[in-house]
Amino acid sequence: MKSRQAVRALAGVLLCGAGLWLALPTPYRERTYIINAGGCRLETTIVEKPRGAAKGSVLLFHGISANKKLMSYMARGFAEQGLRVYVPDLAGHGRTPGPFSPARAEQCGEALLRELLSRGAVDPARTILVGHSMGGAIAERIAARVPVAGLIAISPAPMRAAHGVTPEKLLFRDLPELPPNSLVMVGSLELESMRGNAADLVAMRSDGTTKYLEIGGASHVSVLFSSAAMRSAQEWSAHVLHLPPTAALPFHRMLIGALGGFVGILLIAGPFLREAVGKDTKEEETVATGAVISLPRLFVEFAGGSVLIVLLLRFWIPLKRIGLFQGDYLASFVLLLGAALILLHWSSVRVALANSSHHLLVAGSAGIVLLLLSTAWFDLTFYEAWMTTAKWARFPFLLAACLPYHVAEETLLGPVRLGKRWRRLALALTLRLVSWAAMMGGIFLLHNGEILIGLLAAYLALFNIAQRSGMDMVRTETGSAAAAGLFGAILQSGFWLVIFPLT
Repeated sequence: MKSRQAVRALAGVLLCGAGLWLALPTPYRERTYIINAGGCRLETTIVEKPRGAAKGSVLLFHGISANKKLMSYMARGFAEQGLRVYVPDLAGHGRTPGPFSPARAEQCGEALLRELLSRGAVDPARTILVGHSMGGAIAERIAARVPVAGLIAISPAPMRAAHGVTPEKLLFRDLPELPPNSLVMVGSLELESMRGNAADLVAMRSDGTTKYLEIGGASHVSVLFSSAAMRSAQEWSAHVLHLPPTAALPFHRMLIGALGGFVGILLIAGPFLREAVGKDTKEEETVATGAVISLPRLFVEFAGGSVLIVLLLRFWIPLKRIGLFQGDYLASFVLLLGAALILLHWSSVRVALANSSHHLLVAGSAGIVLLLLSTAWFDLTFYEAWMTTAKWARFPFLLAACLPYHVAEETLLGPVRLGKRWRRLALALTLRLVSWAAMMGGIFLLHNGEILIGLLAAYLALFNIAQRSGMDMVRTETGSAAAAGLFGAILQSGFWLVIFPLT
């Protein structure tokens, strides 16, 4: 290993160590149980301060594609007030088994509240329901049926077609009346469709018991980690439950540690990949050079193919049975586009496959190791990313769906040339952006309702940058389009299984 790579790896190890030191210690008592309620087996974490009797309870619901660990900052903020906080993984999320649908998530959330009430674990007069995004809508809907002390809906998912929201984008289509003692919060950086629908919830009730609040500088996700949002939520719960004011806010150690450690993993990944797959590959690079096609043709094929596939998916989603909520649409899109590109360029792909067989095992092993390392890190610190048995059972099918596209993409991009690596990376990301734009066109023009592709856009973008950089590194070291494609398909499959709910 070269000295520069050794320094980079050492820096990565130090960042991971610092990340663990920041993320893991907690002054809170956190216990996790599986609670059977209404046919749902909800893995639920209870967060509270270690000493003193609880002054009330909070039932905290996460949003779609999230999980209970992502809600830790909010949970700890309520625990600072002496409240006992129940945070479940809703159906199909985190470690709670599926199937997921918005209606089932709501049914399981209500069943959990009724189970806690029947056990005497919570007092309705001393309980607040809190939720974010889909969880905010669920909290509101449950509070309209089960009397509780109050409600805090954070960026609640719209429940009526207004402010640019069309019916197919709604998770719930019947809007209940906002219950008394309700606070509705949104980030000022959120779309007008979210802010407008949230403001309408409060405007529909004019008895003075509800409040609408915008948190400056906060987006749909960052509002969960906003000190201003947490302070407002604490003030509302203190008002509703008649608690003494508190000045304590939880620290952001967990978030800082999780992100710092992940940067460390990315630093380690480079030297690891070079050591794992590096070989002399000049002969294979020469063969692969013939796979490059002109840029105009490349863009025409990606754009035209993407549009045609979006039109086809309007009528038929071949991977519907794979059981990922709206991830089945994305997997089907990638499978069909990859198959089309391979058919168009079969001779080039066949050459790439014939000259790559001895690299596949090494690249595949490296992909699995990085997938396990990344998911273990996030699961330990910030987000429940460690895959359950049900998710691993889907992994081979997703891998088979992703592989054609990634191999075709690598073949058409050609080898990584000296001094042009960043240009190649930008080209690959631009081609993926073209495909994403076609899928977004399906949402806005064809009204197909696959809203998660838009809601998760920022995470999809960050993942694609990291994944494509790793694929370029594998291609550089092996000269093998198939090896780089397999590596990328493994990471892609794992990422989808982490972020899409199981149905």
